[in-house]
Amino acid sequence: MKILHIDSNHDLMIEQLTELGYENHTDYTSSKEEIEAKIHGYDGCIIRSRFTIDRQFLDKATNLKFIGRVGAGLENIDCDYAEEKGIVLLSAPEGNRNAVGEHTLGMLLSLFNKLNKADKEVRAGKWLREENRGIELDGKTVGLIGYGNMGKAFAKKLRGFDVEVLCYDIKPNVGDENCTQVSLEELQEKTDVLSLHTPQTALTINMVNSEFITNFKKRFWLLNTARGKSVVTKDLVSALEAGKILGAGLDVLEYEKKSFENLFTEKEMPEAFQYLIQSEKVMLSPHVAGWTIESKELLAQTIVNKIKNRFS
Repeated sequence: MKILHIDSNHDLMIEQLTELGYENHTDYTSSKEEIEAKIHGYDGCIIRSRFTIDRQFLDKATNLKFIGRVGAGLENIDCDYAEEKGIVLLSAPEGNRNAVGEHTLGMLLSLFNKLNKADKEVRAGKWLREENRGIELDGKTVGLIGYGNMGKAFAKKLRGFDVEVLCYDIKPNVGDENCTQVSLEELQEKTDVLSLHTPQTALTINMVNSEFITNFKKRFWLLNTARGKSVVTKDLVSALEAGKILGAGLDVLEYEKKSFENLFTEKEMPEAFQYLIQSEKVMLSPHVAGWTIESKELLAQTIVNKIKNRFS
């Protein structure tokens, strides 16, 4: 079987797939059209996020047996059409869930203790202690929306704190020893910190809007290490200005392009985005919550293992 690698990944992937008897070809630079012109010659395709695998691409991939996505989500693939064609879809949410859990916790603690603000002030010769008095996580209620690999990883990280952890998920019976599953209404009633751990679907796009935010009984903190389009940025900004949302840790943005490496860089920034980059209530990172040295290896290993188990 021949595999085309469209994005670069950890070296172990090609090494181990070669050992398993696969013929591996790489093309990290050709355009989508150029890849489409030759994809018919391959049995497998390995991607991250370089471009969308749509109907046109899949129609060209007449011999494709599987697509391996070295990441958690499959939103850049037309999954229904691929499955109609009998193409097996492999992803690796297990590979970076620990990294996401740690990053989410780090953002939360940094926000609570104003670490970014304090660091900048000390470097500027300001020693402002009272202005940087923090708050503690103990005693808070943390609400998670989405309780799959990423949500479970974050809940596990919270075990060392005296907190109540609740989750809302469209799937029933996903709660465990680290988290109690509740209705959305109960989560909105009790939550002090809201953390998103959902894939990008029709249900989650623009999920966090003004109506959604208003339905929370208490003022709360927002964390999003999931998908940028889940949050309507202008509604988030309005809530930050009004004090309904006390602060936000955002690893993903509504304006983000599909590729991890290519965040929004247009010269004409939306007004809401300008607020985010200027606000001391907001912490931003460039979609790197699951982007660690360890997760790079584990993501690749997870895909190799799944190919091996399914096709070898």
